[in-house]
Amino acid sequence: MWLLVFLGAAFLVAMTPGANNLLGMHHGMRYGPASGVTGLFGRLTGFAILIAAVAAGLGSLLAASEHALTVIKWVGVAYLVWIGARILYTSFRTGAFAAADEIPTAPSLFALARKEFLTAVTNPKAVLIFTAFVPQFIDPARGQVTAQVLTLGAVYLVAELAAGSIYVGIGAIVRAVRMSKRAQRNLDRGTGVILLGMAGMLASSPR
Repeated sequence: MWLLVFLGAAFLVAMTPGANNLLGMHHGMRYGPASGVTGLFGRLTGFAILIAAVAAGLGSLLAASEHALTVIKWVGVAYLVWIGARILYTSFRTGAFAAADEIPTAPSLFALARKEFLTAVTNPKAVLIFTAFVPQFIDPARGQVTAQVLTLGAVYLVAELAAGSIYVGIGAIVRAVRMSKRAQRNLDRGTGVILLGMAGMLASSPR
């Protein structure tokens, strides 16, 4: 029951719109569901590293360190700006130079996974998930705290995979309905603008 309750809560948290989910939806729309879902494993790898850090006791140190979180914050801002600007640049370049029936060439699966990974590990909100949300479900009466962190972390990864797959699926549905090239470019531009907006909100937010 304890893990089921956590799984439900974790799924709701994982479904919250954010940079990784938006990126996964974009990958599903541009390159198809197989590439999009494969890219999710980069995100899961990043989250697994954060879970291991919390289990090792580094999570509490990060949460208490103003300097560390500030560095993570600004690295995250820079990376979101880079991704958003890149998507915008590609959409305008495609609109200006590409043929109307051109199909975007999918980058390597490693490149997609790397984007998801870097977006995950440079997102302060992801750090807070594992330093503030997960610990709320830890009960010393259930046994060793480290083991509980690892168990809850593994369950969260399942929830994250499910939520991320849903966003990729939404993008794949958009791809399947064969929207006009103009509409696809507009969606890409909207994605880029939202990512830049997220970067702006992250930059202006307090710790």
